[in-house]
Parts: sequence; C-alpha cells; structure tokens
Amino acid sequence: MNAQTPPAGPARRGGRAAGADPWTLRYEGFDPTSEGLREALCAVGNGYLVTRGAAPEAVADGTHYPGTYLAGCYDRAESTVADRVFTHEDLVNCPNWLAFAFRRPGGAWFAGPPEDQRLELDLRRGVLTRSAVAAAPDGSRTRLVQRRIASQARPHVVALETTLTAENWSGPLEIRSALDGTVTNTGVPRYAGLTGRHLVPVGQGSAPDGALWLEVATGAGQRIALAARHRVHRAGAPVAARRAGEVRDGWAARLLGVDLTPGTPLTVEKVVAVHTSRDPATGEPLRAARRLAAAAPGFGALLDEHALRWRELWRRCRIDADFAEIGALRLDLFHLLQSYSEHSADLDVGVPARGLHGEAYRGHVFWDELFVLQLLNLRFPELARSVLRYRHRRLDAARQAARTEGRRGAQYPWQSAADGREESARVHLNPLSGRWLPDHSHLQRHVGSAVAYNVWQYYQATGDLDFLAEAGAEMLLEIARYWSSAARFDPGRGRWSIRGVLGPDEYHDAYPWAPGPGLDDNAYTNVLASWVLARAADALDVLPGYRRDELTERLALDAAELERWQDVGRHLHVPFHEGVISQFDGYERLSELDWEGYRRRYPDLRRLDRILEAEGDTVNRYRASKQADVLMLWYLFSAREVRELLRRLGYPAGHELLRRTVSYYLRRTVHGSTLSSVVHAWVLTRSDRRASWRHFRDAVTADLRDVQGGTTREGVHLGAMAGAVDLLQRCFTGLEVREDALWLDPRLPSAIPSLEVELRYRGHWGVLVAVDRRSVTVGLREGRQAPVEVRFRGAPTTVRPGESYTFRL
Repeated sequence: MNAQTPPAGPARRGGRAAGADPWTLRYEGFDPTSEGLREALCAVGNGYLVTRGAAPEAVADGTHYPGTYLAGCYDRAESTVADRVFTHEDLVNCPNWLAFAFRRPGGAWFAGPPEDQRLELDLRRGVLTRSAVAAAPDGSRTRLVQRRIASQARPHVVALETTLTAENWSGPLEIRSALDGTVTNTGVPRYAGLTGRHLVPVGQGSAPDGALWLEVATGAGQRIALAARHRVHRAGAPVAARRAGEVRDGWAARLLGVDLTPGTPLTVEKVVAVHTSRDPATGEPLRAARRLAAAAPGFGALLDEHALRWRELWRRCRIDADFAEIGALRLDLFHLLQSYSEHSADLDVGVPARGLHGEAYRGHVFWDELFVLQLLNLRFPELARSVLRYRHRRLDAARQAARTEGRRGAQYPWQSAADGREESARVHLNPLSGRWLPDHSHLQRHVGSAVAYNVWQYYQATGDLDFLAEAGAEMLLEIARYWSSAARFDPGRGRWSIRGVLGPDEYHDAYPWAPGPGLDDNAYTNVLASWVLARAADALDVLPGYRRDELTERLALDAAELERWQDVGRHLHVPFHEGVISQFDGYERLSELDWEGYRRRYPDLRRLDRILEAEGDTVNRYRASKQADVLMLWYLFSAREVRELLRRLGYPAGHELLRRTVSYYLRRTVHGSTLSSVVHAWVLTRSDRRASWRHFRDAVTADLRDVQGGTTREGVHLGAMAGAVDLLQRCFTGLEVREDALWLDPRLPSAIPSLEVELRYRGHWGVLVAVDRRSVTVGLREGRQAPVEVRFRGAPTTVRPGESYTFRL
C-alpha cells in the first residue's frame, strides 16, 4: 500500500511507504518527521484497547509518542489557562506495556534510531512487524524483528515478540522489559497548558519466575492493572536466561541476561494482561491480570487464534471492488474495527471521534457516530445498538442539560465522555497567533438530532422493535420535546425559530454585528429538528399499545404537546437567498472573501479561521465554510426526501435546488474537516460524478496522506474513515433503508467497474448487493427470515431467502 508521507531530508533515510500489497501498510526507513503519523496508522487494537505503533524502546520525546488507550478510561483534572481554572476530562494515556530495550554489558540501552527499518502492518491478521538493525557506537550490529498484537480473541491480552540476532559480534546481552506507569498525557502540543498527569502509582513488583506486575490509579480512583510474563527461546527450545528485577514507583522491569552468537536468533516473548476496576465480571483487577498473564499461551498460539478472529471480521465486512485506493479503504475499515468491536459492547462506551489512537479532542465522543453507525447498522447491528445504549444511559444527563437551559426534553452534549455532561472546552488555542480564544462549539445542538437519526436508522435497518420500545423511542421523544421547547414563535414571519445555535460548519459561531455567540435558524438544524418531530410521532405509532401508554404516562406527554410538535415541525423557518438555502438566517449579509488573494498568500486554507484570527480578522464576517453544513441534508436524505421535508415545511423545492445549493457552497468551502470530503463525495454523485470521485479519494486517503498536516499523529479521524467505507456500501450502490424496505438506485463511479457488498438486514445475515454497468442484483442466503421488500428506483419487488433478483439498469 502506498502511503504518502513527507519525504525524508537529505540526512535521513527512507520516509516513504513501499510496496503495492493492498493488505499491507509498509514503511521503509526511519523518518523522524513522520514518526507520529506512522505510530497512529500502525496502531494495533481490539476495541478494548489500542496501542500506538511506537517503537518498544521509544519514550515520548517529540518524535515518538508511545500510547495505550483503554475504551472508556477517562479522568478529570483541573488546569489554569489564561488566568482561568478549567476542568477537563481526558482519555487517559495508560501504562506503557511495550517498553523493551537491550544493550551489551557496559553499553547504553538501545534507544534508536534504528538502521534499515521496515514497518509492516498486516491488515488481514492485525499484526505489526518491525524489522531493523541496532548499531552500537562500537560498531556491533544487532538485527531485531518484532511482532505485536492486541488479541481479538482475548481482549485483555497484548503481546510483543522480539527476535534478536547478532550480526558481527558474540557474547552476553542484557535485555530490559518493563511496564511503565509514569506516562502522562502530552500527545497534543495545543494542550501543553493543560494538566497531563492522570496516573498515581499503587504498587508494582517482579516475581522470581519472571512475572511483572504494575497497578496505578486515576485521579478518580479507577484502578488499572498490568501483569506480564516472559519466555526466552531459540528455535522453540527454552533458554535459561539470567534474571533480575528492577522496581520503583510506577515502574517494574525484568532484566534478562542471555548470550548471542552471530547468525543465531534468540526470541523473547512478552505477554501482558490488562484489567481495570470498571471491567465487568473481573473482580479485583490486579489478581485478574496476573492470573490471565500466567495462563496465556505462547505468542504463536495467541497469534493463531487472533488471526482466526480477524478472518471472521473480514468475512463480515466483505467489499469486493477493484480500484487504486482499495488498500486505503481497508486500512480505514481496519482502524474502525480496532476502535469499536464486540469487546467494546459491554463497556458502556461511545465512539471517540479520533478512535483510541491518540489524545486529540481529549478522546471525546462527538457526532461522528452519525457517520460510523450507518456502517455498523448493516454490518454489526449489535455494535450499533451498544453505541445507542451509551447514549440512552446518559439520557438523564441530557435532560438535566435541557433543564439548566430552561427547556424541556433532552439536550445531548457536543462532546461527551464518561458521564454524559458537556465536555466541550470553553477556550482553544490558535497556534498561529498564540492566543487563547473563546470556544462556543457547545452550541452545536444538532448533535441531539444526530442521536435521534441514529435511533431511527438503526430501527429501519434491523426492525428491532424491542430496542425502540425499551430505549430508542424514549430518546426520540425527549429530543423532539427539546426542539419544541427551544423553538420560539416569530409573529412577523408566522414561523417558529431556533436561535443561538451553531451548525456543522463550525467556522461561524456569531454574527459580526452581535455582542454574543450563536446563530439563528441554521437551516440544517431546523430541517433536521422538523424531521425529528415527525419521526417521534412515527415512533409512537409503531410501539405496542401498552408500551406507548407507559411512555406517554411516564413522560407526561399529552395531546396538546403532540399538537405543538406538529405545528412547530411544519412551520420552522428555513432561510433562503439567491435561490439557495441559506446556511443560517442573515447569511446573505456576510461579505465575500477575496478567495483568489488568500489562495495566493496561503497554499492551504483548511484552517482559514486561524489565518484570519491571526490577521486580526474573523471568519464570522465572510461566506466561508470549514465543511459541509446545508449540504449535510442531502447526505442524510435522498434528494426526494429533502424536497418532501422542505415542502412539508411549506417551501417550494424543485429538482434544481440541489444543483444550485451544491454549486454555491462548494465554491465557499475549504474542507477543514475530513468529514467534508465524505459529504461532498456523497452529494456530488447526483450532479457531478467526476468531482464526487475526487472527493471520495480524498476521504478514503485522508489519514493515510495526513491531509490536515499533522493531525493524524494525534489520532485517526474515525468518522471520515467510516464515511469513506460507507460511500461504497450505500452511496455508490444507491442503498437506503426506510419505510420497511431496501431502496436501490446505483450511482457507480466510472473508476469502479463492479461492486459487491454483503450486508445484514432485519435478521438476514447474508444480503448480497452486486452492481455493475448493466445491472444490480440482490440476493438472500437461505434462512427462515421474512422476505425482503426491495424498491429499485421506487418500484417494489419481494426477494425471499435463497433467492436473488436482478434489475436491469
């Protein structure tokens, strides 16, 4: 897989990926400038934890950043920024289990950089292999090959296998393998002013049999325990190594003494078990970790069962398509499967926007699940359900947030973490100006509509009436209640308005003529609020009568309130100007930016907001967007559905509205978010296939190419990764799930001659959708499930288990 990384400087070796195997991400050489990117993209994980691809001998030094992150492991701390005290909750950088170094007696521990290094991430099996040469000042050279896994079969087990071969020397070698609990959260330079220490040592030790153990606690008292055991062998035969321990607060190491002869490999296996006090069915975490580490098999057996699980995952994620970026697409899917898996489902965790790969956004959960769940609904619906359960468990926190605002219903936070309170920062740093600025992103109330949309889409894809009755409908109703409560009637227009919010664009957070933050009648927010109010009524209609009665009684939901929902939902204000939907009310009053002049001065405008602020200006003055805002409507809904939504609101909407609106905002959008390419690729399939394909390629390779200039090293962009895969799964196949049917209207790009996906839908574990230039075929595996209604370009057909049906294009 060709990964485009910055080329090495004249004194550096390597720096670019090599090879064309679409199942392998390969980097040759060592390039300090791209090491952070490689560490993020070469991370291994299993949904319970993810470990960055840092070298085992590395420490956090500005080039390297070792990091292991456990799903849901957050800690709260206080920091003083700009003379104000802020409380923030971080995804904790947990103890480094990888630590491994070696030296000849009397020499220095090998700390890099290596020579002749090659990194290979095997996507099929979830194995990172590192081959390198360690050259000592005395001229001795030692070849090392290291393989690591985060077991998909045993989620609490991670393992490192190191094979050492003396090339031009013989004699004793000292090996130090450690568990390091002294690590801190320092992976994002912008957060340098925030408290980064979250771990307090509890205990550590080294046993005579070679076992290590370490226990730390977060500031909130959550305990994290690690236990390690080591085996040393040559060609499978045990080697009696000289052993000693090295222990200090927050650190436990095993020292091994061995003898090497030239050309004879020696292998050290390090198997580590990780448990926390929040793990279900665990009991005391240190005891559980020590027991698991002692009982774990050797690296070879662990790898075999781990690889088997990955084969199962790839079978369930089958996408057959032939195009140049297929390797990048598999990398995106690989990291999604590592960040959220069956091992995440019982942990009460959401989907962090940057995966479990780094500390950007402090590991918080945003609206990115809007992009992720569309993929999971049709592949792993049980995982989609667990994400929605995470939201339902925080419904009371959302209710409290609405009450604090003086409103009813549920207001979900823009950033969520452990307990569901709003975790958005109140200030952020502009690195270009060095100034800390107010952060109003918490006003993105549309996140609640995203939760409601996910509930309804999950129900449409699964038919899971039990979940809708138990939890989903309650969330939908409370979010609808919030929008009804937030709307204010404008007698001059005879319409309802939602004021003081932000849209998905994120650049605009205030009117340049207003004293405070917030915008009025963001079109995306209002149209989606109208949709939520309509779906809440639909949810009540499909519930069993007794459950409907229970919910309306519990929520004190009466006929008068339902009538208000209908009134608000049909009369929300949607602003227009110049024949297109306005991003928000008053948008037409903003100035046009000198785009040509700014593009001459700045080759990259993705962070136009920072550029303007550093110049003493503000993006709030201009018609310039960071990412898709209004166009999100055509991402969530078909063109016909958008027209119906607008007509329901009383606005004429013809077929040309999409083309005009896309053209208008495309010229004014800088794609400062990786999600923007996903949305533009989606909506442009209806009007400009060539441009759509360009945006698809940008989306699928965004992290591989680190298009945002250094952000991927701080964590992958999980929403964009999932969205890129979903472009193949749903957009190019023209697949929708609504009205108890599968809808198909393929839009296959010219670069892809054919496409096959196998999905799950309403109890069917094998729904094949195959598209080529001439036809689209839908087939069901044998089973006892109910037939599936398929609507090809609106015309209904019934497909039964064991049958297939081909539609001619």
